[in-house]
Amino acid sequence: MRFVSSPLTIFLLLCLLTPLSFAAELPINGKSLKVNNSTSNIPSVEARLASKSLLLDITKIGQDKLVAVGEHGHIILSSDAVNWQQAKVPLQTTLTSVFFFNSNLGWAVGHDATILNSTDGGLTWKIQQYKPELEKPLLDIVFKTPTDGIAVGAYGLSFRTQDGGKTWQNEFHSEFLLPEDAQYLSELKQEDEEAYLDEASSILPHFNRLVLDGRTLYMVGEIGLIAKSNDFGTSWLPFDNIYQGSFFDISRTRQGNLLVVGLRGHVFRSLKNGTPWQPRQTNTTALINDIVLSDDERIFLLANGGTLLESVDDGQSYRLIIQKDGKALIAGVWFNGQLVAVSDVGVKIISL
Repeated sequence: MRFVSSPLTIFLLLCLLTPLSFAAELPINGKSLKVNNSTSNIPSVEARLASKSLLLDITKIGQDKLVAVGEHGHIILSSDAVNWQQAKVPLQTTLTSVFFFNSNLGWAVGHDATILNSTDGGLTWKIQQYKPELEKPLLDIVFKTPTDGIAVGAYGLSFRTQDGGKTWQNEFHSEFLLPEDAQYLSELKQEDEEAYLDEASSILPHFNRLVLDGRTLYMVGEIGLIAKSNDFGTSWLPFDNIYQGSFFDISRTRQGNLLVVGLRGHVFRSLKNGTPWQPRQTNTTALINDIVLSDDERIFLLANGGTLLESVDDGQSYRLIIQKDGKALIAGVWFNGQLVAVSDVGVKIISL
């Protein structure tokens, strides 16, 4: 397995440590968490403490509402980051990422290659794709129009829709194969088609995050993967390798530069065009999960172990802020002048 284990990465990525089954003891925040994602197609149950449970992603719906997703198919909504309403969700599958194209139209993805869709601002959801037989999670999703979207995940899992999610087509991106792997697959395909399909399903790196930046789509992932696409992911141009560990987020700063973050506190910054990348000092070895940009040009990096990094100079230097509870900050958003994060204990409004 190529992925480097560490305390509470995005729960979604830790589940990848067991490719044969999603029932396993996984190291989370220095503890062990029993994960069982073989849940059958049963609707998510309304839970009084859903906002205090493990949540893996959060985003804004328009400018005045938040939506967060997590374990047990929980999807919760709020207009103030304090009071939360649970949505009606047709599955109990762990959800890993959520994306809204506008105030009504959104998608969520998760384990079992699940894709859910909402057309009423997140209040109710329907299944567009559910493939437990793949035993792989989807980790991110993005749409460039109401009809054109892609979802990516473990071992190079990639699906595309051109009809708003009514149908999803699987894609295999051979541009991410190492030369020796490409040759191996070519030879195997001629010898044993079944073995070829089996190998091809797990030979690519994990695709962790998608970021649409104007007409350019960026993706980061395992084994130092950074890539960009000018045709919305039909083809990809991998960047030169700058680090062998995994990356979990990429973002363009308010001043137009690029930041990429990943394992062991690694942060790289690029001026404007994506090259060359320069490492930045963070004074932490915590895994960095997410990049959040504030309205006042501050940059926050959310990391494991209650670690928060703040930059006031466009990502050149960072101030280390440790949260007392030590809980991982998995994803976050700047909302109404506050940093709102999700963690293994639910929603947190971070004091700055």
